[in-house]
Amino acid sequence: MSYRIDAPASALQETPTTLRAQSSRTARSTSEYRALDAAHHIHPFSDMGSLNKTGSRVIVKAKGVYLWDSEGNQIIDGMAGLWCVNVGYGRKELADAAYEQMLELPFYNTFFKTTHPPVIELSALLAQLSPEPFNHFFYCNSGSEGNDTVLRIVHQYWLTQGKPSKKVVISRRNAYHGSTIAGGTLGGMGYMHEQMPSKVENIVHIDQPYFYGEAQGNMTPEEFGLARAQQLEAKILEVGAENVAAFIGEPFQGAGGVIFPPSTYWPEIQRICRKYDILLCADEVIGGFGRTGEWFAHQHFGFEPDLITMAKGLTSGYVPMGAVGIHDRVAKALIENGEFNHGLTYSGHPVAAAVAVANLKLLRDEGIVTRVKNDTGPYFQQRLRETFASHPIIGEISGAGLVAGLQLAEDPQARKRFANGGDVGTLCRDFCFNGNLIMRATGDRMLLSPPLVVTRGEIDEIVSKAKKAIDATAQQLGLS
Repeated sequence: MSYRIDAPASALQETPTTLRAQSSRTARSTSEYRALDAAHHIHPFSDMGSLNKTGSRVIVKAKGVYLWDSEGNQIIDGMAGLWCVNVGYGRKELADAAYEQMLELPFYNTFFKTTHPPVIELSALLAQLSPEPFNHFFYCNSGSEGNDTVLRIVHQYWLTQGKPSKKVVISRRNAYHGSTIAGGTLGGMGYMHEQMPSKVENIVHIDQPYFYGEAQGNMTPEEFGLARAQQLEAKILEVGAENVAAFIGEPFQGAGGVIFPPSTYWPEIQRICRKYDILLCADEVIGGFGRTGEWFAHQHFGFEPDLITMAKGLTSGYVPMGAVGIHDRVAKALIENGEFNHGLTYSGHPVAAAVAVANLKLLRDEGIVTRVKNDTGPYFQQRLRETFASHPIIGEISGAGLVAGLQLAEDPQARKRFANGGDVGTLCRDFCFNGNLIMRATGDRMLLSPPLVVTRGEIDEIVSKAKKAIDATAQQLGLS
């Protein structure tokens, strides 16, 4: 049964006052939900005028890798919520952890020279799971706040080193580092910058390592990777090494289109950072906690950061939480040089910390990350490549583990993209949704990032439904 998102006109005309009297109901009709949603809820990254005319899709239940909407349709979630539901939906262990912690200690802050068992246990567990030099963690509520915190730590670190002029942070175009003013400035997405009243100063950008879309002439991927990495050195020299504090990058670009850089890229980035004494920051909000088959995506690419931003898979999205992992040498400077004037009311929230501990133990003790690396991840990548290797509108398949980006292209062999790529991506996404598959479109790239507990059979279902949607897109474009 295909999913329809058009709401009856009468439903959208019902008034909030009329519906408010029905609030004692445990469940409402789809039209009632949509009317209330349209009347009161502003969605993120949405054209609300257009959305309210058609009506939101109402998700009411989830289990494993499946969602159910208010019309009873079963939908396979190829995006793990928003890159985050790593252990899948409906894990009682996480619900129990939250419930028990709420009864024991629902909240206390970590400001007043106090701490609590959940945040202590989480910090110790993260130290075990993270690479050797990471033994200290600062907590927040999201990846956006995590990257704001990275800026604060970087600035404070260089002050403690007697180098206050090192303030500039270099990022990349088409990077995504969150939606706060600081995170949005760090990110390199122009459409976000256009809606910001001001941007954080001392942040500059270089080009992204997007070979398929931006390489010129006969350049090989390896040559392109080196050239894009060497833009970092050029920018450092332009700004002055004495003024550059850090470089930040997602190991692979997530919201930018699941762009995996060429193999030459990250080793050269690391070499340049070490040469000019600047901190290397890995935004692992999407890549962290098993997505590529390693605990952290930077391990897949073989580089060593100084700071790691974490969120999403930290709690599998069951409750909001973010963190920054801090390399020992950076942490030492913070610990030994007075007060660090940064924090949030919910830093290290006990309920979030308890859920994170339960979540990370599932990922570890059930061998979920290991299974992604050795079984389901390779199978997922193989199925995508054998299914779409010669597809008439697929130009590239990038990814590792359980994350992938499929490049839509007018002429795949010539790397010729569609002139109206965003429209083509939206068309394909809608075919996916109508076929009860959640598959994200970023411009002309189709993205998949299923829960890490997905089985081989469920992978087959995702790939089969994706093929039907992409076939339908090709047919609609007259390119099948």
